[in-house]
Amino acid sequence: MRDFKATRAPEPNTKGLKLRVQLLFSLFLLLLGVAFGRAVQLQVFEQEKLRGMAQDQYVRQIEIPARRGDIFDRRGTPLAQSVEVDSIWVDPSMLPDVRQASRSLAKALKVDADELGARLARSKRFAWVKRQAKPQEVAAVKALGLPGMGFTKEPKRFYPQRELGAHVVGMVGMDGKGLEGLELAFEDELSGQNSRMSGFRDAKGRKLLVQGALDPLERQGAAVTLTLDRHLQYVAEKSLAKAVEEAKGIAGMVVALDPKTGEILALANHPRFNPNTPESITRGTVRNRGALDTFEPGSTTKPFVVATALEEKAITEESVFFCENGAWRVGRHTINDTHPYGWTAPRGILQVSSNICMAKIAQVLGREKMVAGYHAFGFAERTGLALPGEGRGVIPFPKAEVSLATQSFGQGMTATAVQIASAYGALANDGVLMRPYLVTKVVDPDGVVLLENRPTEVRRAVSAKVANQVVSMLESVVVKGGTAPKAAMEEYRVAGKTGTAQKADPVARGYSDKRIASFVGMVPAEDPRIVILVVVDEPKTDVYGGLVAAPAFKEIATAAMAHLAVPPSRTVAPGVAVAAASSVPVVAKPVAKATEPARPALEEAVSESPEPGTVRVPDVQGAGGREAVVKLLAAALEPQVLGSGRVVSQTPAAGSLVEKGARVTLELATRQ
Repeated sequence: MRDFKATRAPEPNTKGLKLRVQLLFSLFLLLLGVAFGRAVQLQVFEQEKLRGMAQDQYVRQIEIPARRGDIFDRRGTPLAQSVEVDSIWVDPSMLPDVRQASRSLAKALKVDADELGARLARSKRFAWVKRQAKPQEVAAVKALGLPGMGFTKEPKRFYPQRELGAHVVGMVGMDGKGLEGLELAFEDELSGQNSRMSGFRDAKGRKLLVQGALDPLERQGAAVTLTLDRHLQYVAEKSLAKAVEEAKGIAGMVVALDPKTGEILALANHPRFNPNTPESITRGTVRNRGALDTFEPGSTTKPFVVATALEEKAITEESVFFCENGAWRVGRHTINDTHPYGWTAPRGILQVSSNICMAKIAQVLGREKMVAGYHAFGFAERTGLALPGEGRGVIPFPKAEVSLATQSFGQGMTATAVQIASAYGALANDGVLMRPYLVTKVVDPDGVVLLENRPTEVRRAVSAKVANQVVSMLESVVVKGGTAPKAAMEEYRVAGKTGTAQKADPVARGYSDKRIASFVGMVPAEDPRIVILVVVDEPKTDVYGGLVAAPAFKEIATAAMAHLAVPPSRTVAPGVAVAAASSVPVVAKPVAKATEPARPALEEAVSESPEPGTVRVPDVQGAGGREAVVKLLAAALEPQVLGSGRVVSQTPAAGSLVEKGARVTLELATRQ
């Protein structure tokens, strides 16, 4: 029998056990290291990220635009202000049914449901429902009782004077940023400092605390005070609208300024717009054409050529020039006057606005001196009104004889309305050109003056003696025999000048049959207190500045004299108050040519004489096929007709200079 006692117990596998213990310990140590590393990563490296994610669950940050500064006229009348209104926002994650909620909100706010629904679907935590809502709209949304809705105060721009001065003041967009005018030019000063408002909620989305209203002064922009006078601005806009509508023009401009300081008292444009209703504004109506656009000024520039010639002693007041009885050949071109005149002195040249005699003065003066004279009066340089996009104008050097002639009466050069008024201000201010300006001062909420403009002399354009001589000559324009008797005032002496400029046609590269009618004057002439320029673009009933623009000048000037409390300068009738004539006749009587037919009422200032064997293509646009063919055959041209009906296009274009017998292609079509 086997002895079990003698049998030895098997020894345990201590080596394997030890290995298993070491592996288990290493595993626990690794897990502990991973946990520690993750904790370090979360607590140290991702601390800010996680904190932001946590705050995003219960904090809402809403940026509140600053309250824009106010804009005032020279007497403190507000032209632009900001008012606090409610804006509606929502947390889309809290809405039980985004589509149904968007339909309910759209119905209450009268907005497009699909667009609102798409906007809410794109946003996770915050979306604007409607900014700058009306009180009744806010009440309608609150009545819906939807979760996640929020309401915050936001400034809205308001223009208490509506259309008055709108082109100067400009307008802002929905985001409160300036879009036009001074609102854009002084965006940084007016906008102020934006702020943020925090809203808190609990785990169920219930609002616990909303930050109170911020101090308005902490987020308010600077106030801007203008040189505009509300009363004169109103009269200017009203008179301009009447002039444009009666003349059936497409637009108009008025500039009124103080010649002694350069302050712009009124700057009007037509048509007008209401910045309170941006949805009703049509494209192009918001542009401040009076300050920004350039155009060929026409005869309103003639006094500056006369003043420069007197200053350079190229002529005297007694100098006389022969006006060629209404037509004067310069190379291939012919300079025309509206009526035939003979020998005329400078006073008479301005009185009847003779293009021919003005061109002869320019010849005596010379190219360099004429261009330098225009520059001395501020043309071809920006006035510095602080408006974005202000026009500069151009004065090309007149190399050709015809260019010298046309620039002497304001064609072939461009200027802005403000430049023209400012140049007349130099004549009214004893020959000293003042810098025109619109903004008097800009003051921040603490009373610190950020910008202040004062009257600034630019340069002396001509001597005081010459300036007074020219102003005296311009008084003859508004009496019987002048081009603007409708500008004469009963109690005040008026000095001024008319302009009827041909508009350039960029397509035909010449001048069209459209006109710019203008009148610029100063009153009272013996000590001018105001200079007023009236411009009517493309008048149709009458085209002359003395008939279209002069009456509007008189209306504005009459109101200005009463508003500025200027005492009357005379008690006699305006027709009697004419400066004494010199020993040389001022104006020779009109000379009628017995061998020539009477001139038409409207004649081109410059016409080109066709070369022998050439002819101008007649305008047959809109004419019937047979009528167009007859006109072309009568002009010694060969018609080529395509289609049937009425002429919708012609090649070469109307007015083109071609050889006799040339082919003119007509495209006809039946009007639908």
